[in-house]
Amino acid sequence: MSVTNYVLWCYILSYSGPLLSALPLPFPPASTSLLISNMGPEEMTKSEYKEKGGFRASAFVFGLALVTIQAYSKDLHPTYCGKSSCIKGGMAVMLYASLALLALGSGGVKGALPALGGDQFDQKDPKEAKALARFFNWLLLSTTLGACIGVTGIVWVSTEKDWYWGFFISTVATFIGFVVLALGKPYYRLREPTPSDSPIIRIAQVIAVAIKNRRLALPENPDELFEMNEKEKVFREETISHTNQFRCLDKAAIVTNDSKLTPWTVCTVTQVEEVKILTRMLPILGSTIIMNTCMAQLQTFSVQQGNIMDRHLGKKEVPAPSIPVIPLAFMSILIPIYELFFVPFARKITHHPSGITQLQRIGVGLVLSAISMTVAGVVEVKRRNQALKDITKPISLFWLSFQYGIFGIADMFTLVGLLEFFYKEAPVCMRSLSTSFTWLSLSFGYFLSTLFVNIINSVTKRITPSKQGWLHGLDLNQNNLNLFYWFLAILSSLNFVNYLYWASWYKYTPEEPDPDTKPKDLSTGPPLAKEENTLDGGAKETNDAPSSVQTEDAKQ
Repeated sequence: MSVTNYVLWCYILSYSGPLLSALPLPFPPASTSLLISNMGPEEMTKSEYKEKGGFRASAFVFGLALVTIQAYSKDLHPTYCGKSSCIKGGMAVMLYASLALLALGSGGVKGALPALGGDQFDQKDPKEAKALARFFNWLLLSTTLGACIGVTGIVWVSTEKDWYWGFFISTVATFIGFVVLALGKPYYRLREPTPSDSPIIRIAQVIAVAIKNRRLALPENPDELFEMNEKEKVFREETISHTNQFRCLDKAAIVTNDSKLTPWTVCTVTQVEEVKILTRMLPILGSTIIMNTCMAQLQTFSVQQGNIMDRHLGKKEVPAPSIPVIPLAFMSILIPIYELFFVPFARKITHHPSGITQLQRIGVGLVLSAISMTVAGVVEVKRRNQALKDITKPISLFWLSFQYGIFGIADMFTLVGLLEFFYKEAPVCMRSLSTSFTWLSLSFGYFLSTLFVNIINSVTKRITPSKQGWLHGLDLNQNNLNLFYWFLAILSSLNFVNYLYWASWYKYTPEEPDPDTKPKDLSTGPPLAKEENTLDGGAKETNDAPSSVQTEDAKQ
């Protein structure tokens, strides 16, 4: 489970930037850029973006370089001691430092890249709205193709040539990607800087002030709540009018007679509404955790299954580390088919830029993940029965393609749906924070994977006649892995029912493009938009100011 735990921390670190940006670090921008790895372009000035955004990739390059050096130098290899871990001293420091940099860089890129890419498109322009939906599909495809190369070509070089060559090729490829990212800097659409605080701080302020004012009564007229004046609105890219949901948070915007107008004593309505929007997203986030728990099983137990199956493809043997290429291959084929054929067809029926809504797309993925776990249990029964019958004639590795293929399709639907959902629905100043919710769901899923394995083993060894857990030991032929898969299938089905409730409860923020408004270059400010209603009668509206979006009061 150590690999699962490491992947968990890689996803958790997609939040490293927002968390570190909340700290009052006494460093100049250049030094701070070596710490913050996940601030989105909407949360920093252009110069800061160049420094801090670049570190997301540079940390990963540096971490890979350290791993390459340690893999190449025999002097940095530990002497075998017969224990599970023989590394210690300076070698251990170097190894763990490089792994930490890899996790930090990987997490930073995952959190920032979707927001950066999404900001290159004007959602108010019909053509660019379609291109935005297309971007997330191609982002997943590029990631999938890179992973395919990693688990095939890199694995082949590492096993046939030498171990360090795989790390070296990865380091060179990542460095080239970093250079391409830097060269494209002049062409990116970047928003004008606004004097806004860290999203984490803004959220903390609302919660802290709301708790402090919990005994105060809310005014009958929401217009009496505190909001920015017209001069302050000029420096804000977006203002959001009041909504009636989660009224307890409105207490953060109550102004009392003895209130000092500071961020930690009273919050604006816009700031409160930003927290409300993120709060509405949390049930959707929670409903996808079980699916990511299933994904963790396919990356652990299914690989163990493949190791004891017939891995021959004709006369060639498939390396065990290349087993995950099966779902990646399915996704690489299906993503273009989905984008080029399904989306245009669905768009004619639904008139939605993405073909189907983001929540519908997530729901399809959740259903397929439950089916995948059911099929995985059936395949495991067949594999184990054949192994017990004649261990010298195992079934083919490609029986796993059924569960891998179905889950690959599920991942294609859910992952892109989540990224697009969190990006489009989030406040402008919190888009990189909200898109990181996708990776937060993955990290929770991997955590639950480890937790479920431990709990299932602990419970089943007490109630089974053999007094052994379903997943005890390392011999899958003596385990009941199929029962664990079916347990996850039942859990996924119940989770889908839970998701249906929250998906029907959630209301999208309507986005209707203004045909009379020409798209505006984001490099000179945010695009102009027509007035649009939000949940519970709120309204968003932009004006002609180059770096602000002004909002009128909600119209009843």
